[in-house]
Amino acid sequence: MFRYFEHLVNPYPATETGTPPRGLLPFILHFSRPVVPLLIVMSLVTALVSAAEVLFFHYMGELVDWLSGAEREGFFAEYGWSLAGLGLLVVVGLPLLTLLQSLVTHQSIFGNYPMIGRWLAHRHMLSQSLAFYQDEFAGRVSQKVMQTALSIRETVMKLMDLLVYVLVYFAGAMLLMGRAEPWLMLPLVAWLAGYLVIMWYFVPRLRAVSMAQADARSVMTGRIVDSYSNIQTIKLFADTRREQAYARDAMEGFMATVHRQMRLATGLTVSLTLLNSLLLAGVGAMAIGAWYLEAVSLGIIAVAIALVMRIRFMSNWILWEVAGLFENIGTVQDGINTIAREPAVQDAPDARELEVPRGEIHFEALRFGYARPDGEASRVFDGLDLAIRPGEKVGLIGRSGAGKSTLANLLLRFYDLEGGRIRIDGQDIATVTQESLRRQIGMVTQDTSLLHRSVRDNIRYGSPAASEAAIREAVRRAHADTFIDDLVDVHGRRGLDAHVGERGVKLSGGQRQRIAIARVLLKNAPILVLDEATSALDSEVEAAIQEQLYALMEGKTVIAIAHRLSTIAMLDRLVVIDEGRIVESGTHRELLAKGGLYAALWRRQSGGFLGLDIDGEATESEAAARAET
Repeated sequence: MFRYFEHLVNPYPATETGTPPRGLLPFILHFSRPVVPLLIVMSLVTALVSAAEVLFFHYMGELVDWLSGAEREGFFAEYGWSLAGLGLLVVVGLPLLTLLQSLVTHQSIFGNYPMIGRWLAHRHMLSQSLAFYQDEFAGRVSQKVMQTALSIRETVMKLMDLLVYVLVYFAGAMLLMGRAEPWLMLPLVAWLAGYLVIMWYFVPRLRAVSMAQADARSVMTGRIVDSYSNIQTIKLFADTRREQAYARDAMEGFMATVHRQMRLATGLTVSLTLLNSLLLAGVGAMAIGAWYLEAVSLGIIAVAIALVMRIRFMSNWILWEVAGLFENIGTVQDGINTIAREPAVQDAPDARELEVPRGEIHFEALRFGYARPDGEASRVFDGLDLAIRPGEKVGLIGRSGAGKSTLANLLLRFYDLEGGRIRIDGQDIATVTQESLRRQIGMVTQDTSLLHRSVRDNIRYGSPAASEAAIREAVRRAHADTFIDDLVDVHGRRGLDAHVGERGVKLSGGQRQRIAIARVLLKNAPILVLDEATSALDSEVEAAIQEQLYALMEGKTVIAIAHRLSTIAMLDRLVVIDEGRIVESGTHRELLAKGGLYAALWRRQSGGFLGLDIDGEATESEAAARAET
């Protein structure tokens, strides 16, 4: 039975839903569609439970009248069937309705509903552009996803519960009292007016402070996660006091919203208690007066007092539910600002799969600049042209900030161009799917970040169907077998099964780099981008891996970026970029002969850190040093 209700809704819907809308109700509906039928069933069953409880109060009043007016000898003969019906309602009907309500609410909705929100929001956040995550705390984004999904559930379920209980209980109380004595409805009407005034005053203020609190909580969480994510830097610079002050500043901001919320809570509690006390006194006084004038029976007085006590209890619950409702609405609205953003880079509506039979790349009249908070753009390229032939190995060289890595990021379409286009085998990359584009490109970056998973999972991340033999061959070719077999994590997992920690923190920079190279070797994409791929390796390991990289380059189009010029001097063509423009292009020997920027950079590195040029002759700086000695 439990399993049946637990599987009435799929918490991981497969349909693509696109970017969530920014309006509050459309946003909530976006994440609620799979459970709407169950929410309707839940409300109907809740209404039946509430009606049964009101009916129970009615029968209790009837029972008081029966007992006060009937003779003992004929009591059961006259009221036996009515008592049996009341017993069935209490013992059978109400428990069965409660069971059905609980199964629908707890088994079908309670756990699945927020998971649907998390799943859909997470899928959407994975489609966000690289720039989005460069401007956000990872902890803040994850907090928004988790927090907003829960708040959507609470918002909808609280709202539906409130509507049902208010309609059924208040309408039932008015009906029962009005049938007996219309004047008994006056305290209820006055109470409702006061109740609405209290809600009108307090709820908007609670909503505002709740929105501020949700944002302050996200900032606090983001700062704490930022400290934990960069714990090595904090330890390295021995500045835990600054981190404490950084986190405390956010905590104090959060506590300021808590104090504002609690002041409102105290005022709300006192106001509601006063109003409920006036209701109890008013109904009690009028009921006793009506009884004294023989206008109502003792049963009506019992029902009236019982319903007032019930309404008194429920009014506290309802008002705090309303306050909680608006607190959750504030959290949802805060989450909308993060989750309901259109990805900056999107596939075209008719995007097709990229096919790379040759690997020819054309950068045509590129115009691009990074957006700044002031609305301006930091210009990087303004009309850059570069053609790379199929299978050509091209090295990009230039000072820091010249635009080398930006060119690689644009090829991977991490950002959209302002003008111009990039074509691979004649296909504009803006017209193909991002996933198919990146499947055809293997990239090793200077700052290698690994997933907090096993070594095996990291290596085959771009090739999930790779065999164990293929994984081990890639490990061998990347010279990563020298350390992987010795890895052991805290749970005793060894070798390829060992987990590497967040961002690969348990490994050295060189070890992470070798795993990244093994991953690209296994992926075996037709286009290869190397952005300082061997910068974290020692010279001996670098020399061994260079042989494998040169073998990997065979038959591929390669773009290699390096500050250490010796690592790319053997490539087919070297392209020198300065301030977003191509200033030189040619082979290593041709560029040295020109005596331009490349030659100056080469001399500055004393032959690219090797002391010899590629022909094995001493560089000018090396020759000068020898002459001096």
